Parts: sequence; C-alpha cells; structure tokens
Amino acid sequence: MEQVRTAFRDECARLAKILPGLDAADLDRPTRCAPWTVRDLVAHVSSGAGRLVDMLAAPAPQRAEVDAAGYFGAAKFTPGVDAARIDSARRQARQRPGVPAVAADFARAWRATDEAVAAQPPGRLVRTRHGDAMTLTEFLRTRVVEVGVHGLDLAEALDREPWLTPTAADVVATLLTAGRSVPAGLGWDSLTLIRKTTGRLPHTERERRLVAESGFRWLSFG
Repeated sequence: MEQVRTAFRDECARLAKILPGLDAADLDRPTRCAPWTVRDLVAHVSSGAGRLVDMLAAPAPQRAEVDAAGYFGAAKFTPGVDAARIDSARRQARQRPGVPAVAADFARAWRATDEAVAAQPPGRLVRTRHGDAMTLTEFLRTRVVEVGVHGLDLAEALDREPWLTPTAADVVATLLTAGRSVPAGLGWDSLTLIRKTTGRLPHTERERRLVAESGFRWLSFG
C-alpha cells in the first residue's frame, strides 16, 4: 500500500503543479482521447482521482473478487460504458470551465482521496461503480494508472515532455508486465514500455518480432 500510495501522491502532485500554469487556449486543445479536449480529459482524471472518497464511505464487500489487472477488463470498454464516461467528463468540464476551477477541482479531488485512504485499516476492501470487489490497494493502483497514463496524453496535447514520476512509472510498468521482465533486446525504460504497451507509441517491426518470439503477453485494456 505505501508504495502505491506514494506513487498516487507523487503523480497527482506533479499534475497539480502543471494545471495552474495553463491558459484557456490550452484547455481547448484536442487530445488523443477523442472527442475529449484537455479540459474534458482533466475532468475525467479529477473524477477518477476522487472516486475513492465515496467508495470508502460505503460498506465494504466481504471478499475481493478482482485485482487491478482484472479491473481493466472488457466490460469497462463496452460502447455503453464508453459513451457514459465520455459524456460525464464533458458535462463536468462545462460546469467548471476556467483554469483556476479546473486546477482547484483536481487538487481537491486527489487530496480528499489521499486523506480518506490514510484513515483506512490494513486490508480494507472496496466496491467499484462497476460492481467489482477489490482491495483498497489494488483499486488505488488503478488510480495511479489513470493519472499516470492520462498524464502522458495531457503532456502530448500540451506539447510538453512527459512528466510521469518515477514512482508512478514503476507501479504502472509492473502492472502492465505482471511483474515480469520485458523480452530481452527491447531495451525499453519504464516510460517507453508504458507508451508502447498502451498504444501511445507504435511498435517497430523489430519490436513486434521480439515480443512475438518471446510469447510475452501485456496487460490488455479491454
């Protein structure tokens, strides 16, 4: 838990420093997560970062049924679920359109989650809005993925170098590879691994061949 919580805090604090420096034109930039603009994507990330507050206020399930890898299953990517996710972020973004409000909403969301997590006993279980019963640690791991990977999308949309923190990169990379070593010969650092395996960078022919020959299986988001 401490490793994952540190990664969540580090990555959220990094993004929280970026947002106040944006301007209105930045918020209107398109992102690779079409049809979202930067404004919409930040609203989505804010919602995801703050989701644990209500989950921890609800009764805990009796046992965990999925881990972080299982959470990112095909059911999260059905057309209906995707449409609801897209519309929710766009509605939230329209309600708080200015840079100060966007930055404040994100800061408030992630800090509320961090405080709520700190108050929980070891082994706390939660139930997600999709009905998944998970340990708190495993769900918080999915929040690191959300903030970290979408942080790459925001950096790209804003024409900035990726700001992914080392602690978050380690958590995300370990989840994507199930803790296994990447195939020999790829030579990827954690940032490259994350960008390649989540579709943020294309694979070269050589990379596809090495992965195929090794039989390596990445975590698939849907």
